[in-house]
Amino acid sequence: MAKTKTAYVCSDCGSEFSKWQGQCGACKAWNTLTRISLGAENASPAVKADFRRQGYAGQTSVAVQDLSEIDVEAVPRFSSSMSELDRVLGGGLVPGSVILIGGNPGAGKSTLLLQVMCTLAQSMPAMYVTGEESLQQVGMRARRLELPEKNLKMLAETQVETICELASEVKPALLVVDSIQVMHSGAVTSAPGSVSQVRECAAYLIQYAKQTGTVLFLVGHVTKDGTLAGPKVLEHMIDCFVMLEGGSDTRYRILRGQKNRFGAVNELGVFAMTEKGLKEVKNPSAIFLARTDETSPGSLVMVLWEGTRPLLVEIQALVDGGQSGNARRLAVGLDQNRLGMLLAVLHRHGGLFMADQDVFVNVVGGVKVTETSADLAVLLAIVSSFRDRTLPRELVVFGEVGLAGEIRPVPSGQERLQEAAKHGFKRAIVPKANAPKTPIAGMKVIGVSKLSEALDAL
Repeated sequence: MAKTKTAYVCSDCGSEFSKWQGQCGACKAWNTLTRISLGAENASPAVKADFRRQGYAGQTSVAVQDLSEIDVEAVPRFSSSMSELDRVLGGGLVPGSVILIGGNPGAGKSTLLLQVMCTLAQSMPAMYVTGEESLQQVGMRARRLELPEKNLKMLAETQVETICELASEVKPALLVVDSIQVMHSGAVTSAPGSVSQVRECAAYLIQYAKQTGTVLFLVGHVTKDGTLAGPKVLEHMIDCFVMLEGGSDTRYRILRGQKNRFGAVNELGVFAMTEKGLKEVKNPSAIFLARTDETSPGSLVMVLWEGTRPLLVEIQALVDGGQSGNARRLAVGLDQNRLGMLLAVLHRHGGLFMADQDVFVNVVGGVKVTETSADLAVLLAIVSSFRDRTLPRELVVFGEVGLAGEIRPVPSGQERLQEAAKHGFKRAIVPKANAPKTPIAGMKVIGVSKLSEALDAL
């Protein structure tokens, strides 16, 4: 009999070690190593052998092929019935693709997938596997949302071997597994939700999807810090990873692409949570620009670039005299470390001293700004609040600010200006390199190359 091997796997990053240690050498997390037992052969080869016994893996000939001869049109996309979801996925669903959707509890992951499955089930075979809820709970949600209930196959099961066996009989074009953390495989002895179970169950389901050309949706849990729970290798195994952001404090949900092998990453889709489920927001800029009639100092509109489209959002800044010895710096929706750097640039190249002032910056609507095009808008909003001077409502600003006080250009400047003009903005302060060569009707564009020029343009 082959000797049983023992390994220690990190529950955060999935790294394996030959002996136990208090801290993971890869991700530096403490007390995250768990012991797993490996047989003579790994669980992954066992999964492959089980697939061959059940007839999933066919005998195919392997040949070297020239890149120019590959037919990319052989696998056409099809719509998910939601244009915002299609945008994030890169244009639609690809047969044989595996999509992992994560998000906080109550964000609407199951609701979104149930809406998509009920709609697509009217034109193609679809199967929904629930491991956390009962069939009655899913049925009650479908009736509350007034979704079409016919033709969608339902299954309450947590063992992946049984799921794939029943799916091979139904032969669905779409398969939802909710969620991967509660699935378990008979080839692994550890408890459901452990690193080895999540990894092997995902490998089993992914291989089934690849062999049968089924679109597979996996629902994933998140940890308390907002990252995907389970081994890091899970994100490498799937084709597309999207996060549904938003909670009970707002009715809007933002679907953001983190990884996509079939399209652009960092794409953004906006939904509104209503009594009838998630509704698409066709023009998100109009929602994020729902400003009050009375203007106030520290309020300014900036233009972001999310994926393949511009997005207009309002940024607010509040500068107040420090009540204690240490001035506070708080940023919501922005990188707090970058805020401190921008304040230092404002002091050095703008002549404004704020070391004794509390500075608060907020992006309205719960949008998270990850690009540097918001630097100039942040600084001008801070100056507006510090001087207690109101900025014009028709003003829009974007641009990156360097440590030397220079205003650097950002990508897609022309498209940003056109989006601002479409929403009625008549004045723009942008980097000089982003200033359009031909004038934009109804808009005055001011190109600046230094921070001092931007302050003078106000």
